[in-house]
Amino acid sequence: MKNFLLEHALKKPVSFHMPGHKGAGFYKKFGHDDFLNNFVDYDITEIEGADNLFQREGIIKAVSEKYARLYGAKESFLLINGTSCGLISAILATVPTGAKLIMARNCHKSVFNALTLGGITPVYAYPKIISEWDISGEISAAEIEKLLLANPDAAAVILPSPNYYGICSDVEKIAEVVHRFDKILIVDQAHGAHLNFFYTYGIEGFPLAAERGGADIAVNSTHKTLASLTQSAVLNVCSDRVNIEILEDKLQMMESTSPSYILMASLDINGSIIEEHGEMLFKEWKNNLNYFYNEARLVEGLRVMENLEGLDRTKINIDLSERGYSGRQLEKALIEKYGIFAELNTGNILMLMTGIGNCRSDYEILIKALKELSRINQSEKATESHNNEKGSRYKLDVHSSKITEQIGRICVKSVIPYPPGIPLICPGEIISRENVNIIIELLRNGEKVLGLSKEGTINMK
Repeated sequence: MKNFLLEHALKKPVSFHMPGHKGAGFYKKFGHDDFLNNFVDYDITEIEGADNLFQREGIIKAVSEKYARLYGAKESFLLINGTSCGLISAILATVPTGAKLIMARNCHKSVFNALTLGGITPVYAYPKIISEWDISGEISAAEIEKLLLANPDAAAVILPSPNYYGICSDVEKIAEVVHRFDKILIVDQAHGAHLNFFYTYGIEGFPLAAERGGADIAVNSTHKTLASLTQSAVLNVCSDRVNIEILEDKLQMMESTSPSYILMASLDINGSIIEEHGEMLFKEWKNNLNYFYNEARLVEGLRVMENLEGLDRTKINIDLSERGYSGRQLEKALIEKYGIFAELNTGNILMLMTGIGNCRSDYEILIKALKELSRINQSEKATESHNNEKGSRYKLDVHSSKITEQIGRICVKSVIPYPPGIPLICPGEIISRENVNIIIELLRNGEKVLGLSKEGTINMK
């Protein structure tokens, strides 16, 4: 593993994937060389003076209070098991065992894990479909109100905003509905830890952050788009509806009893950089995005996701299928020819996740690459590639007949394409032909699908 990581770093790749710091350069730029040079020595345990994550009185409390100030939260908690542990803890703290949770069907798998841990009954809210791009869009306030009327015994509501493609729901309207029914609203803001700061510095053109929109709890993956290290995150409590003592108890149940001081130190550094340089960084981020979108409109054959209601423009979604590239083929071409690594491909869409650490040259390299690729019609190469893969697909084709035989049966284990980590089929759901076709296509494209048996089939009854 170390050799792979070293070799990758030496290639000086252009990162349009998480984490948001985009490499050591960002830390060095703001004078944090000491952290990079000595971080192994920073790997300690709860020695005298080091405080305790589960009884915050000193340095950990100070960093937590820094985040409460930054997000305008009543209280903030540092997470060292990612947003996943924060979401599970938030659900277990607000939904009694055996009760109902109104949840978006496109929630992250961690939310579904919470259902199992808490014996919780889900009531699904379905997102709108953006037909132009064939992806899930927002969860509407009307959908939430309909479900609350039909399920007055539900304890809380949870939804992702933004979703993986950057589509935000109108949290402000949803919060008004949820609170009118005297329920708690939890927002999975894993992909939107940055949104609050565009608002803080008066930078227009971005959706409202959940903390500003009335969510009771918002959980942020600061590592995805900001500058803390992978697996670090922050949970923000924004109202008095949340019982802090119960939440703290659930957090200590879900988090490691050996929290990483390296991860917590990176959260401290991230918060300090935003406090000291935030206005400059976020204005620069918007200017770089404006540069990209303006230039991208001039690339022939390139379709760019823009002007959608609730779209977070820091997620760049592009489609070059007019030149014969599927999302996966475009991703491979950017890696092999330009050293550009994207976050996610789905069908003809390639999603590039920008972060606080991306500089103007990253966007310039990306535009140059797209302009060059747009001049090449990939159709013949795509056919050639398809034929070359024929032999490697034989084994899958044999198994696909077994998967097809499972249509109409009941799934007993979540089937999850990863990324993005949203269950395609949940336990108890009937396996449909559409589900099976999607799984077969994902496997043929070399994608990872979690939850299948060793034989590549669905666990069922």
